Amino acid sequence: MTTNIRSSSDFWAGLIYIAFGVTALLAARDYGMGSALRMGPGYFPSLLAWLLTAIGIASALRGLRGKGEPVKGLSLRGILFIAGPIVLFAFILRGAGLLIALPLLIITSAYGSAHFNWTRTLLLAAGLTAFCSLVFIKALGIPMPLIGSWFGN
Repeated sequence: MTTNIRSSSDFWAGLIYIAFGVTALLAARDYGMGSALRMGPGYFPSLLAWLLTAIGIASALRGLRGKGEPVKGLSLRGILFIAGPIVLFAFILRGAGLLIALPLLIITSAYGSAHFNWTRTLLLAAGLTAFCSLVFIKALGIPMPLIGSWFGN
């Protein structure tokens, strides 16, 4: 069996974009659309989902027509160290608070890289935690605890 895929990375990335776009469209279908002047809650998510789907189609077609190297293989370590910390962050945010959950997310995600460096990772974690604390909690007032209930708050 022969395949017409010439750039497998473009092709598979396109299929992933299409899958996310279609999933978002399905999730937003029960929201009111409204109009361009009076947007409902489903207008913007649907617009983004259509754009993501279009980008996915373009990428998949480019994978069929363009030239590129085949995907070497799946990196299980990369998947675990990207998806795992995101799930962990979601579960511990309320209990631990942003000052614990966000640096933990950043450090464990960075550890999945072959170019992991403690100094850069800790500086990035400190900077992003300070930035997110100021923007999301102080400036935007998002109800997210800095220190969670596990630490007496």
